[in-house]
Amino acid sequence: MTYPFTRVCSRALATVILLSAIGMTVWVHSAVAFDTAAREVILIDAETGSVILNKDADKPAPPASMSKLMTIYMLFERLKEGALSLDDTMSVSEKAWRMGGSKMFVEVNSNVSVEDLIRGIVVQSGNDACIVVAEGLSGSEEAFAEAMTERGREIGLTNSSFTNSTGWPDPGHFMSARDLATLTHRLIVDFPEYFPYFAELEFTYHEIKQGNRNPLLYKNIGADGMKTGHTEEAGYGLTATAERNGRRLILVITGLDSVQARSSEAERILAWGFRETKNYTLFKGGEAIESADVWLGVDSQVPLVLDDDFTITMSRESRKEMSVKVVMDAPVPAPIEQGAEIATLIISAPDMDTIELPLKAGTAVEQQGIVGRLWSAATYSVFGSLGR
Repeated sequence: MTYPFTRVCSRALATVILLSAIGMTVWVHSAVAFDTAAREVILIDAETGSVILNKDADKPAPPASMSKLMTIYMLFERLKEGALSLDDTMSVSEKAWRMGGSKMFVEVNSNVSVEDLIRGIVVQSGNDACIVVAEGLSGSEEAFAEAMTERGREIGLTNSSFTNSTGWPDPGHFMSARDLATLTHRLIVDFPEYFPYFAELEFTYHEIKQGNRNPLLYKNIGADGMKTGHTEEAGYGLTATAERNGRRLILVITGLDSVQARSSEAERILAWGFRETKNYTLFKGGEAIESADVWLGVDSQVPLVLDDDFTITMSRESRKEMSVKVVMDAPVPAPIEQGAEIATLIISAPDMDTIELPLKAGTAVEQQGIVGRLWSAATYSVFGSLGR
């Protein structure tokens, strides 16, 4: 693909190339305005990581049962490592059996399979199942909560702290909406083999059938996860993900005042995100974006490339006003190694942080021999050009 550009060029001065392009995957803040009654909100494109909507997304807040996603993450890690299997069992303590709130209805002193516990947490939001897992993995819920906090920080949860496995109200137990979105993305990417559990609509344990509390799963809008939450302090919240036409969005909303408001607002925000924004692939990895003049090289130019495909999420309005340019010092003196960083790609648009990416030499360029260098220098001194 080629782009028309305006070149401002002289040796040893910056060369700026303006490209008339629009839209390598990069995590970028590009939130746009959208009014919502939710207290905290974040909407992220799962492929690019672009933040489409942000309302107090970094504010620590009570996550209620949405923090059970971290309990599940810890369990999935043990399964992936081979330390557990789905058929393994864990014992039910009196503490787990007596736990209030939403329940899987495990029986004290019984043994429950890991797979049943997964469904008891994901589908039924069982507090009792969470405690069984916590005690089974760490010996006590307190030790498990410490491990949750430590592991959370390791995977990028910067505004989260856990004091229990369930999301039970506690001043020291909190997560930000961004952390919940990050955790959801990690669950999808790290454990694709277990992700389908989140789309199951119901689970029956001990002849007690319970439906999945995620309202979006019943709406035929592409939703296939993740977790609801509710306490008096937290309000009604939802961490959700949906996929349409190969594109996945991740949404976290908190602080709604009813089950209905949670459902309708989540559906409304996802519909808006899919409708008003799109992923645009600007450049393919390894394709020449532009070329740089070479000084005293066996080749007169060197192609400029990105290592990877570059895809960005933005609104259609922002796309119309996008500016893309290449900045470099030209000509570039030979020899040039393939992969050497010799220019910068700068992308800017309304409602988006400016992106700067290194452009690299697509090929190696050797230096001319002594005769060629003398001839090029003489030609430049006479004609003021590189002699091509």
